Amino acid sequence: GARAFGNGRVRFSGGDPLTRPAQAQGFKPGERDGLAGFMVDPGTLVVSKATALRLEGQTQMQVEVSPDLPDGAALTDIAVAEQVLEKHGELSRLVVAPEQRPNLPSLDTLAPEVALKPPGDRPDVAQLTDSFHLNLTAFGFLAFAVGLFIVYATIGLAFEQRRATFRTLRSLGLSMSSLNLLLMTELLALAFLSGLIGVVIGYFVASLLLPGVAVTLQGLYGASVPGTLTIRPEWWATGLGIAIGGTIVSSAQSLWRVGRMPLLAAAQPRAWARATAIGIRLQLLSGLALLITSATLASVGHGLIAGFAVLACLLLGAALMLPGMLSAFLAIMQRNSSRVLVTWFWADTRQQLPGLSLALMALLLALAANVGVGTMVSSFRLTFIGWLDQRLAAELYVTAREENEAMRLRTWLLDQSMSVLPIWSVEGEVLGERLQIFGAAAGDPTYRNNWPLLSGTINVWDEVAAGQGALINEQLWRRKGLAIGDSLVLPGEWKLPVVGVYSDYGNPKGQVIVGVEALTAHYTDVPKLRYGVRVPPADAPVLKERLTTEFGLPSENIIDQASLKRQSQAVFDQTFAVTGMLNLFTLGVAGFAMFSSLLTLSGIRLPQLAPVWAMGIRRRDLALLEVLRTLALWLATFVAAVPVGLALAWVLLSIVNVEAFGWRLPLRMFPMDWLVLGLVALAAAILSVFIPLRRLATVAPSDLLRVFANER
Repeated sequence: GARAFGNGRVRFSGGDPLTRPAQAQGFKPGERDGLAGFMVDPGTLVVSKATALRLEGQTQMQVEVSPDLPDGAALTDIAVAEQVLEKHGELSRLVVAPEQRPNLPSLDTLAPEVALKPPGDRPDVAQLTDSFHLNLTAFGFLAFAVGLFIVYATIGLAFEQRRATFRTLRSLGLSMSSLNLLLMTELLALAFLSGLIGVVIGYFVASLLLPGVAVTLQGLYGASVPGTLTIRPEWWATGLGIAIGGTIVSSAQSLWRVGRMPLLAAAQPRAWARATAIGIRLQLLSGLALLITSATLASVGHGLIAGFAVLACLLLGAALMLPGMLSAFLAIMQRNSSRVLVTWFWADTRQQLPGLSLALMALLLALAANVGVGTMVSSFRLTFIGWLDQRLAAELYVTAREENEAMRLRTWLLDQSMSVLPIWSVEGEVLGERLQIFGAAAGDPTYRNNWPLLSGTINVWDEVAAGQGALINEQLWRRKGLAIGDSLVLPGEWKLPVVGVYSDYGNPKGQVIVGVEALTAHYTDVPKLRYGVRVPPADAPVLKERLTTEFGLPSENIIDQASLKRQSQAVFDQTFAVTGMLNLFTLGVAGFAMFSSLLTLSGIRLPQLAPVWAMGIRRRDLALLEVLRTLALWLATFVAAVPVGLALAWVLLSIVNVEAFGWRLPLRMFPMDWLVLGLVALAAAILSVFIPLRRLATVAPSDLLRVFANER
C-alpha cells in the first residue's frame, strides 16, 4: 500500500524475514542493525537514496539506503507495514515455497478461494516500461543505422580521394597486407576518438532529456525514476564498442576493394565508380526483397519484435532501392534531353550518384523518420486532445481525505451542482491480469453523451447502469482477444458479459467499468473518496473557491478540468521529447553527410569539369549547375521519403503502438508539416553545397588546365 509523507507518497511492502522462503527474491532485511533492528520498534525502512532524502525528518523509523530499490518504494517488516498502512490482519498475498514436504494437502483443498500464481505472472513496473524502453532503443538503432550509412560513405569517398596515395605507396613496394593494416589502424584510432566524443555528448544529451523521461514514466506508468544520471562503465564501454564495431563493418567493403583492385586501376578516375555501378542493381533487388518481407511480416507477424522487424525491413529496403530508382530517373531525363549541356548535366549527375548514394540513403532515412514520427505524434495529439475533451467531461474533480468527510462532501455537492459522479474503484485480478474495476453512474447523461466508445451493444449504457454488463478498455480487449458478449469473471466470481469497449489512451494497463450501484453491492469496502462534479463551466471557479473556504477541502484535493487537461498534455509532450530529439539529430547528421560527400567529391571532380570548362562554360555557370544538381537530388529524395514516412507512421500507429501499449490510432495527414520539413531539408542541402560551390566558383584556371597535362 501507499502512504503520504510530506509532499509525496511512498509505496510500502512488508514481509516476514523469519518465514520468507530462501528462494524468494526482492526482500532483504536491513544490514545496518541486522535482523533485530529490522523487526523491533520503531522499525526500519529500506529505501533508495532519493527516497531517503525525501523522508528525512518525516518519520521516526530508521532509514537504510539500498541501491536495488526504485524511487518511491520502501521495504519493511510486516508488523511495521501493518501499523503504517492501518491494515490490521489484512494480507495482500502469501509467498509459497516451491519445495514442500510430501503428503501435504493441496492449497486448492485448504483454501479454494485463493488463487495460486507462478512467480512473474503479475506485470510490474519494469515489465510495463519495457515497451517504452524498446521504443527508445528502436529509434536509437535508427540513428545508428543512419550513422553506419554515413561512415560507410565517408570511408569510401576518403579511399577514393586517396587512390593516388595508395598507388604511390604500392609502387614504392608497400605490400597490400601492410597497407590494409595501416588503414585499419588509422580507422580504429579515429573510431575510438569519435566514440569517446560521442559518449561525452550523449551524456550531456541524456542529462537534458532525463527530466522529461522521468515525467513520462511517472505519468504514464507510475514508475519513479531518480532525477540524476548514474555513470556506469559498461555504458561507456558499450558506446565505444558500438563506434568501433560500426567502423569495422562500414570499412570492410572499402578495404576489400583496395585489396582486390589492380595496381594501375587505383589511378583511374572512374575506377571506383565503375566498381560501384553493379552494386546499385544488386541493392535495388535486395531492397525490393526487403519490402516484400516487410509486407509479409505486417500481414502474418505478431508481437512487438515482429513490428520492429517490419520497420527495419521497410526502412532498409527503401534506402537500398533509392540509388537504383534515382539512377533510372536520371537515365530517363538524360534520354529525353535535347540540348547537349542538359544531356551532360544529367549524365554527370548519374556518374556522381555512386559517391553520393550513401549520403542520399541517410537523408532518405532521416526524412522518412521525421515524416513518420511527426505524423504519428501529430495524429496521436489530435486524437488524444479530442479524447480528453470527451473523457474529462466533469468541470471539477474532488477527493475527500476520509470516508466521513466523503459522506459530507457528497451531501454538500448535491445542493451546489448539477450532478455528482462517483469515481470509485477496486483492484482485482481479471483473466490473470491485475487491474482496476471502476464504478460509473452510467445513467447520467455525462457518460452517454461524452464517453468514447469504440464498439458496444445498442443499449450499452442501460445494461451497465442495471449491473447487467461491463465495459472494458481497448488494451484489455486487444490483449485478451475479447469480443462483445463474452463473459467476464470479476473478483468474487462475479460474472458479467462484455457490452462495450472504450478507448483509454495513455494507460498501458487493462481496466473494467461496471455500474456504480453494482460495484458497491459486490465490493462493500470500496473507497468512496473521489468524485467528478458537473456545473456550468462559468461557475466552476466559484465552486472551487467555495469548496476550500466553506467546506474546508484542501486546494490540492480539487482539480479543475483545464488543469487536468494541461497536466495530461504535458505528460504527452514529455513522452515524445526524446523521439523528437533523436529525429533532430538524425536529420542533422544526414545533412552533415551530404556536406562531407559534396566536399570530398568537389576535390576529385576536376577531371570531369575541366573539359566542359575548356569548351566555353564559365566557372560561375558550372557552380550554378552544381546547385541545380544538389537541388534535383534533394527533391527526388524528399519525394521518395514522404511515402516511406507515411508507411512508417502506419506501422507505428497500427502495429507497434497496438503491441506496445494496446491502442490503435487513426492515421491523419499533415501536408504543412511535410512542407516545413522539406524547407528545412532544402536549407540543409543548400548549406551543404555552399563550401564546395565556393571552391568550384573560385578554382584557378591553372588548376583546370593542369588536368590536361597528364599529371593523373
